[in-house]
Amino acid sequence: MAPRKPPRAPKVNTGKPPARKAGGRNTNSRTTRAGKGQISRVTTNSRGETRRGAPIAKGLGGEQIEGRQAVRELLIGQKRKVREIWMAADIDPAPILSDIEEIAHAQNVVILEVPRRKLEETARSEAPQGIIAFAHPLHEAPFADMLRARDGVAPFLVAVDGVTDPGNLGALLRCCDGAGVTGVVLPKHRAVHVTPTVAKASAGAIEHVPMTLVSGLPTAIQQMKDKGIWVVGLDDSGKDTLFNIGKLANEGICIVLGAEGSGLSRLVRERCDTIVGIPMLGQVSSLNVSAAAALATYEVTRWRMGSGA
Repeated sequence: MAPRKPPRAPKVNTGKPPARKAGGRNTNSRTTRAGKGQISRVTTNSRGETRRGAPIAKGLGGEQIEGRQAVRELLIGQKRKVREIWMAADIDPAPILSDIEEIAHAQNVVILEVPRRKLEETARSEAPQGIIAFAHPLHEAPFADMLRARDGVAPFLVAVDGVTDPGNLGALLRCCDGAGVTGVVLPKHRAVHVTPTVAKASAGAIEHVPMTLVSGLPTAIQQMKDKGIWVVGLDDSGKDTLFNIGKLANEGICIVLGAEGSGLSRLVRERCDTIVGIPMLGQVSSLNVSAAAALATYEVTRWRMGSGA
């Protein structure tokens, strides 16, 4: 492959994974499951003895970003440190790759050219598009901050009840970014967080949509209601329709979306102020969660923009 012309981030040809920097994996340590929802680090000393450390908190994730648009938005967002970027040595030129290289160069982020086979073996999504970035984990927004109005705009939240499909969560986050959602609430357990597939499916929206993790969604819903936020569950069994949200959209509102197949859990359903459904006029009885999210979030946006009345 011919050398790239400046401006370019420095590249180093390598057939091996680069050594991790501070915050990466210690060569004398390993991680093991310490209990439900926790990971514990086990360190080996010079005598070969092992010592179990404190559990490592399981956060949002997002350390490995795959796909061209997702990597570009990671650099543009500048909200977390990017350790390095891998680019396949045989990758074909494209305008978005030139953008990535120029932004990376300006931010002193190293781009490493690696064999495509090595890159694809490291990738965790189906189609990394010849590029992977390694970054610090996503910052978790404080839940309490999400319940406050910002610049005169009432909270517009989306809560996800047990969604486990990473492609659906990524597409959902992309919808939230486009519709102007001010925060997304995810449960810590029994739900997917930000994997490489989620990051890629979101097209970089994970860098722009504030997200928080809560231990229990029913408790979080009660806290929203205590702050005057209307909580609207989206479910096929709703007696009212999404299109009758009306004035609720202009106040603090949270749309709650259920898991694929099972929908809203019983406790979450009971805590919602109201349950609404999406009219289904064809033969298929429901939409997947990302399509439902698109309809619901833009219906709120339509009312907020003054065209819903």
